[in-house]
Amino acid sequence: MKFYSRIPYFICLLMVLAGCTTGKNALQKGNYEAAVSKAVDRLKSSPKNSEALTVLSKAYDLSLKNGLRIIDEAKISTNVLRWETIMEQYGKINRMADEINGCPSCLEVVPAPRKFVREYEDARLRSAEVRYALGQNLLSENTRESAKKALQNFEMVKQWVPGYKDINNKIEDAYWASVLKVVLRPVIVNSDYYKLSSDYFQQQIENYTTNYRNNKYVAFYTEKEANAKRLVPDQVINLRFDDFIVGQTYVKEKVEKLKKDSVEVGRTRDNKPVYGTVTAELSVFEKSISSSGLLGVTISDWQTRKVVTQKKLPGTFVWTDSWASYRGDERALDRNQLALTKRRETVPPPPLTLFVEFTKPIYSQFVDYLNSYYSRF
Repeated sequence: MKFYSRIPYFICLLMVLAGCTTGKNALQKGNYEAAVSKAVDRLKSSPKNSEALTVLSKAYDLSLKNGLRIIDEAKISTNVLRWETIMEQYGKINRMADEINGCPSCLEVVPAPRKFVREYEDARLRSAEVRYALGQNLLSENTRESAKKALQNFEMVKQWVPGYKDINNKIEDAYWASVLKVVLRPVIVNSDYYKLSSDYFQQQIENYTTNYRNNKYVAFYTEKEANAKRLVPDQVINLRFDDFIVGQTYVKEKVEKLKKDSVEVGRTRDNKPVYGTVTAELSVFEKSISSSGLLGVTISDWQTRKVVTQKKLPGTFVWTDSWASYRGDERALDRNQLALTKRRETVPPPPLTLFVEFTKPIYSQFVDYLNSYYSRF
């Protein structure tokens, strides 16, 4: 029992030792920056750790030399993005210096860690200049794909230099140039009677598209919004109930002969129970009202007027009701059958409600279809 009780302590000890590594393994693998960080962490908790002091001295020297070598090579490179490499390396060197300066015992082996603040800022500014120019050139190509790439470049500029030139305006211009603008036209239903119900369906769809966030490069507008903004769309969605039937009624009657044995049917003169069989005839009525429709969805390119995709989405709703009556002895009925005889025929929902109900599964399919199609843009 004593052996098993030591296991949790032994595991904890291993975890502590693993967490307090001196960075020696990282140094041997050539991960100099990681070796510096691990050694610094160890020395903060154990300032006199000789192995960590040795690792820090070697790893810092190697990391500094390696970073400066990469910077020198990048400076003579023809890579248009070379300043980002330079910025990254100066950033690593500066972070190492900050780590060491925050550890008193580390300064014993690296008394004056080098920092390149001005050089880093210069590289950051030059990186922003390059990305800004790339974004400008891409934006001038006037295509959605080039605008997407321009947006990515402008966002990097803002990340590095938040107040750079007119970067906020450029980001907005690039974003709207990269967005696929889709106009959702009103649903067509060839019935004035069901206009109100189709309007409800339309509202549900518009609520979804207004809050659509699955792809930031796609924006939906109602026809009214597009006209108000004088928007030239990229695509148009047309919706039409090609066919629908509301209120198909079916009534079925099922007659059952029931009997139950060993039921008390009377008493003898000396008041003893008399058992026998009771019977009844149960009539169960089932009413179903079926409503269904087919929504045609057509997505067209605005400029060419060509259909780019289309689909038929079916929906069905069946309202049901049941009740029963019987003749004979009610004791032949079980509890559920008896309860059913207590019910009366229910008034079905009005046609406008039935119309709305069969559009609910259509709405779900439409949302899935929309998400699937516009995920590619």
